[in-house]
Amino acid sequence: AVLWFLAGLYAARYMFDDRRAAGFALFWNLVLAGNVGVFLAADAASFYVSFALVSLMAYPLVIHNRKPASLRAGAIYIALAVIGEVALFAALVMGSNAAGGSILIADIQAVLTAPGGDPLILYLLIAGFGIKAGLMPLHVWLPVAHPAAPVPASAVLSGAIVKAGIFGFAAFLPWGTAWPVGGTSLALLGFAGLFAAAFLGVAQNNAKTVLAYSTVSQMGLVMGVSGLALAAGLPGEAVLPAVTLYTLHHGLTKGALFLGVGLARTWGGPSRWLLLVLMGLLSLSLAGLPLTAGALAKAALKAPAGVIGAALIGLSALTSGLVLARVVFTLPAPEQRRRPPALMLIAAVALAAAALSAPWLLHMEIAAAIYGSPGDLLTAVAEGWPLGLALVLAATAAAIGLRPPQLPEGDLLFPLRWLVLRVTKILQAAVATLSDTRPNVDTSQPRASARNLDKIEAMFSNSAAIAVTFAVISAALLFALQ
Repeated sequence: AVLWFLAGLYAARYMFDDRRAAGFALFWNLVLAGNVGVFLAADAASFYVSFALVSLMAYPLVIHNRKPASLRAGAIYIALAVIGEVALFAALVMGSNAAGGSILIADIQAVLTAPGGDPLILYLLIAGFGIKAGLMPLHVWLPVAHPAAPVPASAVLSGAIVKAGIFGFAAFLPWGTAWPVGGTSLALLGFAGLFAAAFLGVAQNNAKTVLAYSTVSQMGLVMGVSGLALAAGLPGEAVLPAVTLYTLHHGLTKGALFLGVGLARTWGGPSRWLLLVLMGLLSLSLAGLPLTAGALAKAALKAPAGVIGAALIGLSALTSGLVLARVVFTLPAPEQRRRPPALMLIAAVALAAAALSAPWLLHMEIAAAIYGSPGDLLTAVAEGWPLGLALVLAATAAAIGLRPPQLPEGDLLFPLRWLVLRVTKILQAAVATLSDTRPNVDTSQPRASARNLDKIEAMFSNSAAIAVTFAVISAALLFALQ
């Protein structure tokens, strides 16, 4: 609610001269209603309608400026959103049927925890919620949708809307029941996203794209820990308070960072260094600088993560530090040398203050348990070495002018597009070959069908990636069927 309110104040000024401001406000409030409804729903029908509002009504926000890049991003977003909605709908229907027709969330969750529950329901839930939360490789909509949307929409997309998927995991997953295969699969995908998305984010030039990849990375951390807890059969009370704390901090901080990117375009002159300080503080907290709210949130996650998970959480400060340093280096230049609009500035600073203080104020008991003695404080400071290394590497790269390799937004979309185009050409050549029944009059020239066969052979001989891809897909399907 804090994020939506302050981002709404920011949007009121940001959209002041926009000719589509009324439409933006309409869909903004529909998404807000759905986002709040997800957290309040006690039955599957209300939950699904609210979740659908969040997913579908965010599409006009993504394509708001109607530019070609925005329309492309919107097409990718809506395609994945519909896939996620179908997976979620199927899971809820199957869960309700297994619960004897009850649509209460508690009853559906009880079916999953009962012996002999259908594992397909769990996998469908992971797919449906994972798309919304940016689970890799279902994450590709985030790095294309966030840069396309207006700044306040990006703030709530990353800060609040993504959390609808995380809350779905919290509400439906069978906490307290060990699911070794499903939990381990979720953990592997989550931790893979934690590190891979950070490196992909470093290779971007748009600050909003970098922040989008950062969201994929940090939500991968949450889903990785949730997967480990699910595999181990930990009860909800052992993992959900830490997940709540981390997502609270991430939502407020990431929303403030997006609003800060919007301020960068209007904040010039000698006072611009204040913006850089604000963005730096938020980034350091999100990366887990010792004794900040972000460090508190990460420390709370280490307990349910186990030894291996805790080690990965500690190491993630290195990659998080690198990607968030990239945010500061890619801030847009000011369009004019003056101070930003007052309402936008007040909203961004208030959200930043909430992000830096709320975890401490709301969860003092967790802070007391983690930093209860001077020895604990020293240990926490010593464990901050990965972030220190990240800052040294970023400063060194800036000093010597080293630039990271540039990768396109959406990463997996490009090899997928290449694969689809290649397969399409092969099929077109095959159709042309089968339809060529004319007699060959000129025997000195090979008929068209022979030339098409040569093309097909050449395409297949130069497309080993296709064979590998189909082999991987086949293996995945066999594994799923088993």
